[in-house]
Amino acid sequence: MSHIVLDQDADLVDAYRRNGVVHVRGLLTAEEIETIKVAFTEQVERDNSIGHDDGVPQDDPLARYPRFVQPHRRSDLEVGRLARSWMLEPRLIQRVQRLLGPTFAAQSMFYFKPPTARGQALHQDNLFLQAHPETCLAAWIAVDDCDAENGGLMVVPGSHVYDLECPEPADLNESFSAVQVSIPPGLSTVQTEMRAGDVLFFHGSTVHGSLANSSADRFRRSLIFHYVPQASMEIATFYQPLLTPGGDEVWIDEAAGGGPCGVGWELPEGH
Repeated sequence: MSHIVLDQDADLVDAYRRNGVVHVRGLLTAEEIETIKVAFTEQVERDNSIGHDDGVPQDDPLARYPRFVQPHRRSDLEVGRLARSWMLEPRLIQRVQRLLGPTFAAQSMFYFKPPTARGQALHQDNLFLQAHPETCLAAWIAVDDCDAENGGLMVVPGSHVYDLECPEPADLNESFSAVQVSIPPGLSTVQTEMRAGDVLFFHGSTVHGSLANSSADRFRRSLIFHYVPQASMEIATFYQPLLTPGGDEVWIDEAAGGGPCGVGWELPEGH
């Protein structure tokens, strides 16, 4: 995995162009991560009603710890204010702009992934965001140390050069999401191992996903943002309004027709 792991001061651009994914170590401090972890965990344990409804059974651990989708829009909550602040944090925005150029922020998410929770089948993010003619970019922040045991992210370096693939049904015994894509020919998955505070930046066509959290007592919490180039002319309705790096709201044209998969492809909100 060394070919996608960089120290903070390493150049992102070549690695990103080559692999479609780059792992930057130690971008957030231990104190910053602790603030994020405590705020989101206290929120979900106090009131998980702001969590996204993924239709999981009530006895599923993800029913108790649902992912938060677009929390940055909840300015009435500490987690909302934190999400918005980190979404526009210069350490993230500056790196994203090196990869995308002028940037809009499109989405925030927080995943808890408690012990025994299912993973998420392999997928490509821009199938959901439908940014066009450009693509999106994810900044995936590890809030816990994560590896194979607790369901750390798997990525497919090099898959970013392939077109978006229309998904097929996923195995719901393994994945909470219902769709998956295949691995492009000649490529393979790489299991990431991240420390809390590390950030994974990856292209909207990069295939990625995760297996179940098989640990006995380790959460795999993560704070995730998606960005799109300001050159994007349209995006799926769910992600509007976009935010400028200064925090102003912006609307662009709404993507219609299901994107590359055509009419009849239904986008689950928040993916």
